[in-house]
Amino acid sequence: MPEQTASAPGSANGSSRLDDLLIEAVTGTGAHIGAAYLLDEDGQVLRMETELGLPAPIALALARIRTNDPMPIAVAVREQRLIWLSGREELARTFPAAALTLPYHFAVAVSPICAGAAVWGAVLLLWPSGLVWQLTRHQFDVINEACTEMGDLLREGAELGRAIKPGQRPRILDPYPVRKADPRADLVALDCLNRLPEGYCALDVEGRVTLLTAPAADLLASSAYELLGERPWQALPWLADPACEDRYRAAVVSRQVTHFTARHPDGRLLTFRLYPGLSGITLRITSEGAREQAHEKAGGGTRGETGEQAREEVDGEAREEVDGEARGEAREDGYPAPATPVPEDPPARAMALHEMLHLATALARAVTAQEVIDLVADHVMPVHNVQALSILAMKGGRMRVHASRGYSRQALEQFDGRLPSARHPMYARDPAFFSNWEELRQSHPGAIRYDNLSAWAFLPLVTSGRPIGTCVLAYDRPHRFSTDERATLTALAGLIAQAFERARLYDAKQSLAQCLQSSLLPRTLPQVPGLDLAARYLPATPGMDIGGDFYDLIRLDDTKAAAVIGDVQGHDVTAAALMGQVRTAIRAHATAGASPGEVLTHTNRLLAELAPDRFTSCVYISLDLRTRAGRMASAGHLPPLLGRPGAATQVIDTSPGLLLGIDPDAEYATSDLALPPGSVLTLYTDGLVEVPGLDLGEAIARLAGRFAPAPGQNLHELADSLIEPAALEQRSDDIAVLLLRGCRG
Repeated sequence: MPEQTASAPGSANGSSRLDDLLIEAVTGTGAHIGAAYLLDEDGQVLRMETELGLPAPIALALARIRTNDPMPIAVAVREQRLIWLSGREELARTFPAAALTLPYHFAVAVSPICAGAAVWGAVLLLWPSGLVWQLTRHQFDVINEACTEMGDLLREGAELGRAIKPGQRPRILDPYPVRKADPRADLVALDCLNRLPEGYCALDVEGRVTLLTAPAADLLASSAYELLGERPWQALPWLADPACEDRYRAAVVSRQVTHFTARHPDGRLLTFRLYPGLSGITLRITSEGAREQAHEKAGGGTRGETGEQAREEVDGEAREEVDGEARGEAREDGYPAPATPVPEDPPARAMALHEMLHLATALARAVTAQEVIDLVADHVMPVHNVQALSILAMKGGRMRVHASRGYSRQALEQFDGRLPSARHPMYARDPAFFSNWEELRQSHPGAIRYDNLSAWAFLPLVTSGRPIGTCVLAYDRPHRFSTDERATLTALAGLIAQAFERARLYDAKQSLAQCLQSSLLPRTLPQVPGLDLAARYLPATPGMDIGGDFYDLIRLDDTKAAAVIGDVQGHDVTAAALMGQVRTAIRAHATAGASPGEVLTHTNRLLAELAPDRFTSCVYISLDLRTRAGRMASAGHLPPLLGRPGAATQVIDTSPGLLLGIDPDAEYATSDLALPPGSVLTLYTDGLVEVPGLDLGEAIARLAGRFAPAPGQNLHELADSLIEPAALEQRSDDIAVLLLRGCRG
């Protein structure tokens, strides 16, 4: 093995060292495929930096993975733990989207690349299914050591201002070191294979022919001149069946012997058996007629063997070869050579089918227009080598860019809002493909070029027979669209159209609900002499349903005020509207002089009539700033916190009654509350504390543990510190917080 040398972090040598560490992880664990992912600058996308053993179309399909995707590598990064899946069944059960993308048999381990508390990316390793049922201590140590060194390398590079950033396309490592070839050895090997009656063909990891015997050329009715450097299923039209290439990919990814049959145009039925290895595939080609001749030439009669015995001997040798490969008996050929860029060939049809399934699964989760464009860009741009993508729609008679990826700001500003000509591709109901600028200009003389892009695909987005926009794919160089590629992109347009229309409707509904909710929440809280206060409202993460959390402060007189916070059941426009009615009812009863228990009792009766199927939690506290005393009633809401400088925060016992709206005859008790000087009373909704799998009481205790107001601390800063951890995470619920501190002497 070549000697490994230290590399300067962040430099070109730093990337080489990253490659070396991936190689060490692959060879040290006995894996046959490996990939290193790095987080992009905003920490939302994992981008494949380098890989070993994956065919380019598969590498491109997995080149960008969002950290919130239901994929093993995303979960490993989010949860900062190693993910191990022993086979396809477990993968399909745990990560169905990943199983659709790679419908082959393999075991997989994914480990985050960490340095201290920071996560920089992840390493993915694959083994043949059934070869490794669980990781050994040695394999675990190798993975952990490689990831630790990668993390240190990435952190040091960033600290020195020479960060290693993921490229636009992943690098593919050559599985063999560069060495001087011996042409005589190649000729001897080829001559030996030419003596055999069966045909043999060597394919590299990308499926290109690297060696072809004379019998194989005869069986294929082709020649080495025509096939060397080409993929058989692309060079031979009668092999252009997705199943053929799919069997090749299955052999590469699963490291299992596969086979398929195909009928030659002259009527012969050929059998192709694929034997995987580190550098690619050995393809054995036979036909029924050639097989019988082979057994006759084997001389079975001269040795006293029957034809059947000869066939059994040949088949037995083949089975031994298959079994040896299945046991992983591969030769050790050293470290891979320097990385080479991923070829820019158009995606194969078999992979395109899997990619379409993957995109369809991903788009089913998208609920906003921006999510749609992000997912489409992540899946389509790397696979089809697209440099820019946008979704256009007409509004007010002008072209509007709803979302884009890859276009310059200047190009978008010049394009957005223009009045297109009547013949613009946007108006077409059929897809339009232009291989270069000249084609586009000839077809549309009035077209204007806003950037340096050189080829375009205009894909109409049509749902229920109605056009809703156009998806534009742009390439930075002239691009010939094959028949298969046009068909694939046209099918993708149908998926995009459905998802985009659903997202537009959701966005409109979400905008209406948010507008309704924000209009019902108090724009400003009243100023009460002797009372400091701060309020915060944090909506659910975009893409989640709207909530019904609310808060309010009611000034009762010069020295008295009432604070209220609550949560209406449901996450929709109805919940937002009902929230406004609850606030109005509470205000009416509070200003009429009702006690806290009476306020909730009267509001409960109203809700039971207005919305008998909706329930609301609520806590109401009246404050006397002169006496520093309060009175409180609760309808199933979370207990307030009372923080005092220099003392542990107290979780107040509220003796909560039923949720509002359940029983119209329910009554609510009023209890007393003391407010010591300098103390801060905190009211909040469950979105602030609820964590999946964590007991609610423990979650409240955690909040109380980190709530430590300092003397005279600004309440707005304190409120920000409370909601900051929740603001950084995905939230399925909204959050309301109200802080109060009496400052009257």
